[in-house]
Amino acid sequence: MRAKAFNKAVDGITIHVGHGETLGLVGESGCGKSTLGKTIVRLLKPTEGQVVFNGEDVTHLSPKQMKPIRREIQMIFQDPAESLNSRHTVGSLISEAFEIHEIGDPEWRAQRVAELLTQVGLPASAADRFPFEFSGGQRQRIGIARAIALQPKLIVCDEPVSALDVSIQSQILNLMLDLQEQMNLSYLFIAHDLAVVKHVSDRIAIMYLGHLMEIGSADEIYQRPAHPYTRALIAAIPEPDPSRRGQPRTMLAGDVPSPIAPPPGCVFHTRCVHATDQCKSTPPPLRDLISSDGQPHQVACHYDL
Repeated sequence: MRAKAFNKAVDGITIHVGHGETLGLVGESGCGKSTLGKTIVRLLKPTEGQVVFNGEDVTHLSPKQMKPIRREIQMIFQDPAESLNSRHTVGSLISEAFEIHEIGDPEWRAQRVAELLTQVGLPASAADRFPFEFSGGQRQRIGIARAIALQPKLIVCDEPVSALDVSIQSQILNLMLDLQEQMNLSYLFIAHDLAVVKHVSDRIAIMYLGHLMEIGSADEIYQRPAHPYTRALIAAIPEPDPSRRGQPRTMLAGDVPSPIAPPPGCVFHTRCVHATDQCKSTPPPLRDLISSDGQPHQVACHYDL
């Protein structure tokens, strides 16, 4: 039976992540961020478009053909309690990657697991314990150890700190930055918190209802946001400076439209105070802006605000 309606979770998005770079992907819950991330690692199969890794189109590779590619693309999940099988010890969870790819003997694998645990700030003895014996932050360190075990080139980070206490978030973020420097990792860092993304990202892409609204360097996005949605997200960041409180802010009205029946034209026009008839009828293409830092800056908006 054919579906009467379907949700285009990701629609017409093109992004590029360079070697050793962090691209932050920001948007409200349900905008398609996680779907895009899972599609890149081929946990979901795209209905259209391409996923290109190191110049190779991996979109339609079979599971057997994907096996060597999976050594180089890994994922850190949002909730470490859900992503780690509580029936297995930490050591077996991390060494599973070596077994699947037939790397090393049992003695080498045990030694390598101990090295990985130390690298992420846990004792080697943690290998003999179970995930439920650890705190949320420690479990996420285990998830990170598993993700870097095969020395990948790209890691998709699906809101890796959103389930953690604020006091622990900075520790995990700093660990990820240290590992990136040591291993020359590339990150696609998915989050809904612009303040967190700014701390770790070289460039930032803004998503709304499956579409790309704006993309540019982190400094450019923060200092010169060009899209009304980006401005509203930045305005929602808590302001620690009392002298700046009470200043006018861009606030969003209404709710996010149904992704099954998105509005025509610009998908953001139903919540945009600047929307015109053109916005309601014509989807705006991504266009280049003149940036202050010389880095590419693009926005999908009909007007310069």
